[in-house]
Amino acid sequence: QAALDAFNKKLPDMAVLDIKMRRMDGMDLLQRLRQKTSIPVIFLTSKDDEIDEVLGLRMGADDYVKKPFSQRLLVERIRALLRRQEAISGDVEPGEDSKVMVRGNLTMDPLRHAVTWKGKDVTLTVTEFLLLQALAQRPGFVKNRDQLMDVAYDDQVYVDDRTIDSHIKRLRKKMRQVDDEFSAIETLYGIGYRYNEE
Repeated sequence: QAALDAFNKKLPDMAVLDIKMRRMDGMDLLQRLRQKTSIPVIFLTSKDDEIDEVLGLRMGADDYVKKPFSQRLLVERIRALLRRQEAISGDVEPGEDSKVMVRGNLTMDPLRHAVTWKGKDVTLTVTEFLLLQALAQRPGFVKNRDQLMDVAYDDQVYVDDRTIDSHIKRLRKKMRQVDDEFSAIETLYGIGYRYNEE
């Protein structure tokens, strides 16, 4: 509760949340945060609790670190996530990836971390934004999970296939909140995903 109160006063650049906390657990805190903001979030999870990891990613966490962990690993994960945030928020030199992209009903502005679908705002996390951007850059072309992991995660971060699937599922859910007929992200089972302009 103290963290939530602090977030309401001044939003930090990112949050590191432990899932197991007293009174309000990390899942509850993330859910409340996601109602107001899309700041990057790293979850700390128990060593063998895969359900927590999957649920956390489905709720909008950008990454997770299993306990016990080294302080150096956590710092590297934080740095990687902040670099990804900077790359899409305009805190780095503008380049090709900083231009506004329009694909059918989709508009993405990396410098503002802004996404609209049919003119309606969609709030995405850093990871969701990067995945959608990677798919929409080349409509009709398939990206496999490895390619999407390379786009969304730093080289030093290992994630498995289910992580990408969880992010894509959450991304679709957010798009369907503004358009229940959204179907621009297509799954090719055993191959990967592609974006189809509508």
